[in-house]
Amino acid sequence: MKIQEIASSVKGTILVCQDENADVEVAFASDLMSDALALIQKNHEKTILITGLCNSQSIRTAVMLDIKTILIVRNKQFNEEEIRLANESGLNVICTALTMFEACGKLYSLGLKNV
Repeated sequence: MKIQEIASSVKGTILVCQDENADVEVAFASDLMSDALALIQKNHEKTILITGLCNSQSIRTAVMLDIKTILIVRNKQFNEEEIRLANESGLNVICTALTMFEACGKLYSLGLKNV
């Protein structure tokens, strides 16, 4: 699933787009970055991290795990510093007003698999 497809399916806004052709195959949803670090296999850039944690910790976790796309839920927004960090880190960032449950359900129904 491409970045634009994800944004469209969750009625989201692409906040940062480094690679509009990036392909996402699996998803992991959590606000606990320790869970992400424990459960996501490293070097899986086709993973999307779905979270409501809207700070540099989610960006740094994505970088550590070689994740290229973050979906921020519950209408939260990165500040300018976090947008700069996401750009420098080569990430795609999408924001949506949907809850984590709703976003996961929509993406799952479109064929996205879980980690």
